[in-house]
Order: sequence, then structure tokens, then C-alpha cells
Amino acid sequence: MALPTADQTLTADTFLAGIWRENPVFVMLLGMCPVLAVTNTVQNSLAMGLATTFVLLASSGLVSLLRHLIPKPVRIAAYIIIIASFVTVVDYAIQAISLDLYNQLGAFIQLIVANCMILGRAESYASRHGFIQTQVNSLGMGLGFTLALLCLGGVRELLGAGSLLGYPLLGSSFEPWVVMLLPPGGFFVLGAWLLLFAWLRERRDQRAIAAATHSATAAHP
Repeated sequence: MALPTADQTLTADTFLAGIWRENPVFVMLLGMCPVLAVTNTVQNSLAMGLATTFVLLASSGLVSLLRHLIPKPVRIAAYIIIIASFVTVVDYAIQAISLDLYNQLGAFIQLIVANCMILGRAESYASRHGFIQTQVNSLGMGLGFTLALLCLGGVRELLGAGSLLGYPLLGSSFEPWVVMLLPPGGFFVLGAWLLLFAWLRERRDQRAIAAATHSATAAHP
């Protein structure tokens, strides 16, 4: 039995939701293991973000194409098998491209299988929407996830090593904050970004309330 089909309208928000309003890291707080573990450099952050985006696009697209064929009682198991298949592809691809990068990312490549964002999109979105809409939404979510990883990786590498992508930026007089390259640094930087996003959302809501109040006052002087 297929899941009910949702509205198939494709809008700009289909893509942009994952970058801002439903950002997997800064709003939904999903995929915290790689966010905290591999974002000590920009290179690791970018590699993990792109790998996750590929798995998200491929698995969500296949789930969308097969959504009417997968029996509802076994849908979660089927989604996990699909996701695991594409994670295996990514795992071997990274290992073949750069063994050093593969060793730096470690087991977190395989743990993409357990990323709640990917399984959640398969269950709540891909299984209810068409292929094109699913791909657009998945691309937005993947880019939002990658952007979040880069935000953390950039700050941690800059403060922890005084460089970005291995290129020194802060000069020889800068004393690196070694803690930023350690797991506690991930929590510190993530907390700072979450505070910033919460402040931005609060300002947006305040402006919306002020605009609504102004409109109501103008309509009923």
C-alpha cells in the first residue's frame, strides 16, 4: 500500500527550505555526530557535506521512484538498504580518491547510514512526492547541511590552526586555539552558530509582527 501523495507543487521554497528555514543542523539539529566530529578542518567538512549530499540525492530519488512499489510495513527497512547501498559507493569512492582523507573521516563515512536527516527525508518527503520535487528538496537540504559543516569547519580551522584549507591566514604571531581542533571546540562553535541563528530568527519574527501591527493600524486608524 503506497503512502498518500502530497501536494506536487514545485516552488522556490522547495529548494530554499533546507538552506534556511529547515536547515538540518542549525534548525532541526540533525546529523550531530559528523557535525561535531569531522568539522575540525574545511576540507573534512566539505568532503563529508558532499558525500552526505550525494547519498541524500541518490537515496531520496530512488525512494521517490519506488514509493508506490515498496510495501508500507517494510518501508523503513527498504529505505535503510537503499541508503546503505549508496553509502557503500561513497565509502569506496573516497577511499580510491584519497586515502588520507578517508582515514581522517574514519567511520563517520559509514555512519551516514544512520544520519537521521537522510532517513527522515526518505520517510517524510521522498515517499510522498515526485522525483523532480524530491531531488530539488534533497539538493537544498544537502547544501544546507554542507553549508553548516563549512561554517563550523571554517571557524574551527581558522582559530585552531590559523589557516583555511591549509593556507595560513593569521600570521606567525597568532597563537592557535588548540581546543578548537578538539571535540569540545565543536560544541563551542556549534553553540555560537545556534545562538546567531536563534537571534536572526527572533529578529525576523519581530519584524513580521511589527509589519502586521502596522498594517492592522493602517487599515483601522
